[in-house]
Amino acid sequence: MIETTDLCKHFDGTKAVDGVTFSVDKGEIFGFLGPNGAGKTTTINILCTLLTPTSGEARVNGYDVSKNPNEVRKSIGLIFQEPSLDDRLTAEENLDFHGMIYDVPKGIRKERKKELLDMVDLWDRRKDVVKTYSGGMKRRLEIARGLLHHPKILFLDEPTLGLDPQTRSHIWRYINKLREEQGITIFMTTHYMDEAENCDRIAIIDYGKVVALDTPDNLKRFVGGDVITIKTTDDEKAEKEIGEQYNLHVRRDAGGIHLEIENSEEFIPQFISSFSTKINSIHLRRPTLDDVFLKLTGHEIRTEEASVRDRMKAGMRMRGGH
Repeated sequence: MIETTDLCKHFDGTKAVDGVTFSVDKGEIFGFLGPNGAGKTTTINILCTLLTPTSGEARVNGYDVSKNPNEVRKSIGLIFQEPSLDDRLTAEENLDFHGMIYDVPKGIRKERKKELLDMVDLWDRRKDVVKTYSGGMKRRLEIARGLLHHPKILFLDEPTLGLDPQTRSHIWRYINKLREEQGITIFMTTHYMDEAENCDRIAIIDYGKVVALDTPDNLKRFVGGDVITIKTTDDEKAEKEIGEQYNLHVRRDAGGIHLEIENSEEFIPQFISSFSTKINSIHLRRPTLDDVFLKLTGHEIRTEEASVRDRMKAGMRMRGGH
């Protein structure tokens, strides 16, 4: 349904997208995971014909995005990062306006409105002006609107940005329902690691390049085992001792000493009994996508960037409630 080959986009000499190649199968939930500024939105804008690539190729539903933009647009639904509803209209009027733009016949439009507003639990609020909606309700309405013309592919650019965890969970319930009931292909961008777990496959992108592409489970296996975090009375001395005694690569920061072990259940008792530096605490957990991102890129996802942006988006989108 989506295929890119060596896709590039440059802005004033900056490579926002740098040789990106991937494909997305029909009915797949495909995630683009990376920090803000990594190239996620630029890529999605190219695929949706809002930007033209500097070089490379991209095809959506079999159509070249540069040569057949109108055919691409007929094939897709797009949920923007920014709120895009007319909040002076009712939910029903927003859907009607969208349907008229896409030439959806009135009879089909009426049927689809009921079906979609039921799906996102907004049928009873269809006559209400959108400015009275909470942030989560607006996002659900945007998803319904994006599906009105029956797209084969739904693009979601940071679909839950600025929403509270409960509302994010609700949005994902609708997304999964779409795939299960309608077989729609979903392409989404996110910088939320837990959200990426919902995807069938994930492309991790950083500084315009795809650094890994696989299922969430396979990506986590790449880390190399369980993650153990140790805090001692002298972390510097402990780091040296671990390196000499066990020949393990460790990472030390303010949170303690972090190491990856395949057979952690067997390793920990032996480690505690033989380690000379006093251990204050030891914590074991399974690998996460945060660990994958750190190992692949050498740095943590730039959440400080994201958090500032989240607050800005939240101020625009949220007006209390879910």
